[in-house]
Amino acid sequence: MQVPYALPKTKPYTHEQVKALFKKAGIPIAQWAKKNNFPVNRVYLLTNGLIKGNYGVSHDIAIKLGLKIPEIQVA
Repeated sequence: MQVPYALPKTKPYTHEQVKALFKKAGIPIAQWAKKNNFPVNRVYLLTNGLIKGNYGVSHDIAIKLGLKIPEIQVA
């Protein structure tokens, strides 16, 4: 399941923007996490800004949510 919004091209979304976009689309973050086989608590930690998502699964989640821009797109 893709995120219910367009991913950013140059500047990543903020945590508040991601939460607002999910709310606007009417899709619970937990539902999105489960559909994408991500740990729900890790997705919530990222969307609340409690972890940065620099490595591993957290990094993958941050990219899928638009909290980070993929390295390929930056280069």
